[in-house]
Amino acid sequence: MLHKENVKVLDVQSDWLQSYISSPEKQQQLYKRTLMVVVLSQIFGGAGLAAGITVGALLAQDMLGTDSVAGIPTALFTLGSAGAALLVGRLSQRFGRRIGLTVGFLAGGIGAIGVVISALMNSILLLFLALFIYGAGTATNLQARYAGTDLANSTQRAKAISMAMVSTTFGAVAGPNLVDVMGEFALSMGIPSLAGPFILAAAAYILAGLVLFSLLRPDPFIVAKAISDAQRTTSDSLLEENSKNRPGIIAGASVMVFTQFVMIAIMTMTPIHMGHHGHGLGEIGLVIGLHVGAMFLPSLVTGYLVDKIGRTAMAIASAITLLASGILAAMGPANSMAVLITALVLLGLGWNFGLISGTAILVDATPPSTRAKTQGSVDVLIALSGALGGGLSGMVVAHSSYATLSITGAVLSLLLIPIVIWAVRNQSKG
Repeated sequence: MLHKENVKVLDVQSDWLQSYISSPEKQQQLYKRTLMVVVLSQIFGGAGLAAGITVGALLAQDMLGTDSVAGIPTALFTLGSAGAALLVGRLSQRFGRRIGLTVGFLAGGIGAIGVVISALMNSILLLFLALFIYGAGTATNLQARYAGTDLANSTQRAKAISMAMVSTTFGAVAGPNLVDVMGEFALSMGIPSLAGPFILAAAAYILAGLVLFSLLRPDPFIVAKAISDAQRTTSDSLLEENSKNRPGIIAGASVMVFTQFVMIAIMTMTPIHMGHHGHGLGEIGLVIGLHVGAMFLPSLVTGYLVDKIGRTAMAIASAITLLASGILAAMGPANSMAVLITALVLLGLGWNFGLISGTAILVDATPPSTRAKTQGSVDVLIALSGALGGGLSGMVVAHSSYATLSITGAVLSLLLIPIVIWAVRNQSKG
């Protein structure tokens, strides 16, 4: 009797999946619905990410009474993000995007709550542990961009990625602007003011997770896997497909890893470089603000270009833009705001070109049977490359100069060009 009931459940499940497999119209409807859900979740996710990062270093500094630990919160975010990227990717591969992304955002929310409790208890160990868990929100925020691409065709993927990135911007802009408000709110509840933004972060991440859990149905990744399985006829074709796609995976990952490394390295040391040359906090804030704007706001145009003129062309454009940024930052007068703004805007724009084109290359190259797991693994490398770039940048400047750092970043960015050309040639042979 129980066996018959299980068979009925499987039949019902296969019936609804079959309705999507056999209907391109239903696939496109689900693609559009998924995109709207991802956009909504990313607005909350962006607020959770930005609100906490804005004051993380200040909270650690306040609790310990020294600025020697200012870099620890960023390192903990990054390490937590790397671990969570792997976990979210594996969960998404096995259970679908809905479960993977929900778990990631809820973990980020729990981490933010832990930060608030650590501030109340004045426990630095709990703070560091909570910040590590809070990093899960960062990883999930980044991986959510993949969900919109699961059912997108090859001419829609970059647009889907760019919409997720633009919607993140709305939350990322709102979060820091609510720091003072949340600080006052925290004080009214007897909580240290610097923990206030983490109350916002907790609510935002948890809301992002609940939006995905309740609205991301049917799961686009499960549907995409079913469509792929129906189209594949033999195991030999899968082996052939994986072999043919390997250059694309390497190229997509390389583009994102290199652009992240170069961007983080130069961005991290720019405020210190500006401070050494007499620029005030207002000027530093303006330069970094315009840089962050250039990272996200051009996304819709970038997505259109990646879909229209091609992934390879835009990956090469990323390398050239980063090259120009590095040369300008190194050679331009350090007291010129115009030069610094231009260099950092180009740095953000080059990163934007690289992340969207690299993500599109990676999605193109990964079959649904391994896609989410591969994407999670690549996002681990992106997170670690950012941590490495930030860590090495200080050493390079301390032992040499900001100009040396910028020129090194410019040269490294050029390595992207032979990598993507190699990938195109190898895929065309396959």
